[in-house]
Amino acid sequence: MELVGAHQDALAAIDAIEVPNGASEAFSSSGAASLSGSLPSAEKKDKQNVKQDDGHGQSGQLVQEEERERGRVGFWVYWKYLTLAYGGALVPFVLLAQMLFEVLHIASNYWMAWAAPASKDVEPPVSMYTLIYVYVALALGSSVCTFVRALFLVPAAYKTATLLFNKMHVSIFRAPMSFFDSTPSGRILNRASTDQSLVDTSIANRMGSIAFAFIQLGGTVVVMSQVAWQVFVVFIPVIAICLWYIDTARELQRMVGICKAPIIQHFVESITGSTIIRSFGKENQFLATNNQLMDAYSRPKFYNAGAMEWLCFRMDMLSSLTFAISLIFLINLPTGIIDPGIAGLVVTYGLNLNIMQVTLVTSMCNLENKIISVERILQYLSLPEEAPLSISEDGLAHNWPSEGEIQLHNLR
Repeated sequence: MELVGAHQDALAAIDAIEVPNGASEAFSSSGAASLSGSLPSAEKKDKQNVKQDDGHGQSGQLVQEEERERGRVGFWVYWKYLTLAYGGALVPFVLLAQMLFEVLHIASNYWMAWAAPASKDVEPPVSMYTLIYVYVALALGSSVCTFVRALFLVPAAYKTATLLFNKMHVSIFRAPMSFFDSTPSGRILNRASTDQSLVDTSIANRMGSIAFAFIQLGGTVVVMSQVAWQVFVVFIPVIAICLWYIDTARELQRMVGICKAPIIQHFVESITGSTIIRSFGKENQFLATNNQLMDAYSRPKFYNAGAMEWLCFRMDMLSSLTFAISLIFLINLPTGIIDPGIAGLVVTYGLNLNIMQVTLVTSMCNLENKIISVERILQYLSLPEEAPLSISEDGLAHNWPSEGEIQLHNLR
């Protein structure tokens, strides 16, 4: 009974700290008294532990508390990811295949706009068979480029994911035992499966979609600039706004990652200790804690989604402005300066400009959010290693001792 009473007093003290103002009145006065009496001694003990260091003012803890990274994801994270598999030798082939695909795609559209007759009364510049054969050849070339792009992208992605997985396992298994005794290590390991899942299935596709969307948008801007070069006046602010937003999106996503791990950890602890929780009648306390953690996780998710919609709305406005400028120049141009087919092609590309810009911006923001998983995995790889399992130069023979006896003196 004394043990159970002491345990209840300790839980009441913890509840008085964690529960918001007004809710602590439900706890017993003995819990509040034990809290007021235990806090000063606990604070003194913490101060004494902090002072017990190596004389340089550092904390005596073996593993420091987890801290959230701040600032831009370094270029070395992207570079490390791209060059991990085959030294990055497949990346130029992927980009070259996508560039050839975009060139052939634009060429096929140009060919149809130039070679197709404007009306039945106009004599076509080439025969119908030549028009079809050239267009089919360009389409087949685009298909081959798409196949080559996938042929190089998929093996590089899975090779990179496999290398990161193996290196992370070796690093964790060779980490010192103090790493597993700390609370932040549990949160790190809870996120490891999510990070590895993103590396396996998502990051390579998102990185490829950024490169493909950027090349496609560049081709669209080049086509539209033949009629109205003023599209660059709008295109440059679009890129600047995108880069400005990425800072906000990155910090929000890091907060999301930090808020997710406590949910998993607390839920696992609740399931493991369900019998103890029920025996002490603390179901409501654990349920309230789970709800608080879920709310803390949902808040940055909501802000992240709202910021993304805010950005996409303004991208649509800028794209509509760019398209309107192009139409004004096309309408005011004198007859005969530009071919009507090319003018129609420019208008067609302008209709898709807003979709391309939103796709590029969305892909960049999503990649900036998800690349944090690679950043965390690379942090796992930098864990200090424990002592080596064996030392070959000082090792004894496998059959030692072959004769004699072993005596132990003053064994402790």
